[in-house]
Amino acid sequence: MKITYKISFLFLFLAALVASTPHANAREQWSEDKANAWWKQTGWLAGCNFIPSTAVNEIEMWQANTYDPKTIDRELGLAQGLGFNCVRVFLHDIPWQEDPKGYLNRINDFLKIAQKHHIKVMFVLFDSCWNPYPHAGTQPAPRPFVHNSGWVQCPGADYLAHPERLDNLRPYVQSIVGRFRNDKRIAFWDVYNEPDNLNNSSYGKEEPANKERSALYLLQSVFTWAREMDPSQPLSSGVWKGNWSDPTEFSAFEKVQLCESDIITFHNYGKLDDVEACVKNLQHFHRPIICTEYMARPRGSTFDPILGWFKANDVGAFNWGFVSGKTQTIYPWDSWDKTYTDEPPVWFHDIFRTDGTPYRPEEVEYIRSVTGAAGKKPKG
Repeated sequence: MKITYKISFLFLFLAALVASTPHANAREQWSEDKANAWWKQTGWLAGCNFIPSTAVNEIEMWQANTYDPKTIDRELGLAQGLGFNCVRVFLHDIPWQEDPKGYLNRINDFLKIAQKHHIKVMFVLFDSCWNPYPHAGTQPAPRPFVHNSGWVQCPGADYLAHPERLDNLRPYVQSIVGRFRNDKRIAFWDVYNEPDNLNNSSYGKEEPANKERSALYLLQSVFTWAREMDPSQPLSSGVWKGNWSDPTEFSAFEKVQLCESDIITFHNYGKLDDVEACVKNLQHFHRPIICTEYMARPRGSTFDPILGWFKANDVGAFNWGFVSGKTQTIYPWDSWDKTYTDEPPVWFHDIFRTDGTPYRPEEVEYIRSVTGAAGKKPKG
């Protein structure tokens, strides 16, 4: 079985290299040794997917007139109090297109606030989830009781429906990665979130017919564009379907994601046994493993015992959701099809209410016991 895996992974690695056709001046994928040395130096990373409670989506978080450093500071203080040492944060090309210099300055300001709280940052450059029609300016108010009703894709359908425009995104990637390529406040780059997500439960009928083909090209390209800037931080794109037990069944997206990433990242919203199977299968890549999305209470994906298992097995851990706010991720995914009129009986995501009080105090204490923050005065 071990020999079969090695042969299969070698084949996939070669296939991914051919598919991505990197430029001659793009640095190579990190070796296993370099990736593992980075992890050893960095140490275990634990945190959350972060957006301030006052923003409905990535554009509202980053636009000049809605960027909210006061709330960011307060809520990252709560993250520090939990013992979180890193946050995953989504960027968007539209604020950059409008004002590249101002956007880079706001990113730098965010990094300063995070550093104040001893928190590193993992930035996400592209995202295929939710609304395919992002726009600048005033963002829509949240639809009452609907999970992530205002979240938008990056890039939007105006790019994915016209693949000849995709190369125009290269300056966005290289401006940001180039500016922060040696910044120790950045843990690593997540180049593309769930690129093959077609949003069948929400916006599926509004997606461009050629989205998969365009997204695969963009996935291949963003690795190249980012590597051309020679960042000191590793690159990754997380797989999110299945448990990756059979390499011969990997999709074209998974082949690129798993064979181009310097470190391995994945998503899992299942119970502990499902998480264990994923990690066991991904260990065949002999690279650091980080779960960049988990924790959906009604599905059995809970901090206790999963966060503790991640820590015991040296797997990085980033739950979805933090402070309940305009993204409304206390409501489940099925809120797109099922009507909710009040707070759900069990929160789907998120840890704190908007005023900073814990949704479940015992859960907060468990997190702090795992991260080593127990016994220290909570921040906030």
